[in-house]
Amino acid sequence: MNLIRLFLLMTLMLPVIPATAREWDEQLYKQIEQSIKSPEISGKDYNITKYGAKASANAAKNQKAIQKAIDECTKNGGGRVIIPAGQTFKTGAIQLKSHVNLHVEQDAVLLFVFQPELYPIVETSWEGLMCFNLSPCVYAFEATDLAITGKGTIDGGGSNENWWSWCGKPKYGWKKGMPRQQDENSRPRLLKSGEDGEPMYKENGQRNPIRTFEAKDLLRPQLVNFNKCQRILMEDVSLLRSPFWVIHPLECTDLTVRRVKMINDGPNGDGCDPECCDRVLIEDCFFDTGDDCIAIKSGRNRDGRERNMPSKNIIIRNCEMKNGHGGVVIGSEISGGCQNVFAHDCVMDSPELERVVRIKTNSCRGGIIENINARNIKVGVCKESVLKINLDYEPKEVCCRGFYPIVRNVNIENITSEKSQYGVQIIGLEEDTYVYDINVKNCRFNGVQDGNTISGKTRDIVFNNLYINGKLSEN
Repeated sequence: MNLIRLFLLMTLMLPVIPATAREWDEQLYKQIEQSIKSPEISGKDYNITKYGAKASANAAKNQKAIQKAIDECTKNGGGRVIIPAGQTFKTGAIQLKSHVNLHVEQDAVLLFVFQPELYPIVETSWEGLMCFNLSPCVYAFEATDLAITGKGTIDGGGSNENWWSWCGKPKYGWKKGMPRQQDENSRPRLLKSGEDGEPMYKENGQRNPIRTFEAKDLLRPQLVNFNKCQRILMEDVSLLRSPFWVIHPLECTDLTVRRVKMINDGPNGDGCDPECCDRVLIEDCFFDTGDDCIAIKSGRNRDGRERNMPSKNIIIRNCEMKNGHGGVVIGSEISGGCQNVFAHDCVMDSPELERVVRIKTNSCRGGIIENINARNIKVGVCKESVLKINLDYEPKEVCCRGFYPIVRNVNIENITSEKSQYGVQIIGLEEDTYVYDINVKNCRFNGVQDGNTISGKTRDIVFNNLYINGKLSEN
């Protein structure tokens, strides 16, 4: 018997040991923490008023002045572009450039107006699908060393009278007969272009009109979008009333979001949505949103699978979450997968906060979601579940199915909650076991109406010292 055959035989004779979820990896956490690079920005200040911006001026004039200051700053090697204290400046979309810190001083307001003609068409992503669309209010593309700082306010100006009504819901100002994003040439066209694999650019290098959307197509812009950027800092600012998602880093590396307030009760009003990003730190932030507080993404369906860029190496700590569909969320546009998320020492409490830790995906997506960790989180009230894993999210989505996602190595530890409908809620699939190695340890969920619920095929769901309404919960 040769050595290879002997090795195989011995392997087959070994006892089968059930897989178990890995616990919090402090060494990996430290490696991620230490690897996140900060932007390098130095140089003089460029006050926007010296370039013609005035509190009394219209948005178009201020837009040109602010952009001129940004362009001059980056041309000269970098520095701070100052939005001066005590004034409100109306503007349209602006584009940040390399080595520029947009510094919004205390009591200063940068107010983006509802004039779609002031938002040029740029390369971005919308709900996980690459496209050309209206520029986000603050936009950066392929830039390095960027910052948005200061204790002032960036106000997206969203309301039921303008951007928000485009979502097509009466709650947000839409009325019968008005256009909406569900119209055939809007969101459905974008979804179809993704399913069909339509390229972003034509063979001559021109943008593909099938992937191009204008104001008439009603896809609302984000408030802040960094696209393919490196070394980014957002610190201390307040972000209000975004037309759509608040902060959307797309294919970025080395992002820090610190002491930022995100208040946005509009439709799809996610707070911070890193998509296909690597090395992210979100700390000491406040969220009060109309959708997910933090939603980690990596592309939708075919787009995301072909891009194949997981979001990974993400730390979330010392944050406060109020209203929102979920506190720390993975998905649903997560086709590229997600790895190595660490969330800890957060506080969540609101009757309108629906879930604490949420993973949502479906059989259109594919992708592997693994090594998701949360510990030391204090929850007052949440409406639905403390932990929810759902592989049947958006079951009526029109898409090509059969791309089964995997969720594994999820570790929840030392989370307390005072009121919810469920403690742990897991919705797997019947086709096969795609949810496994889930560990809930040293947790106490009080005021739970309906206990835990698990459906579909799963394995190795481990409850270790989990108390539901004061009673030890069994697997």
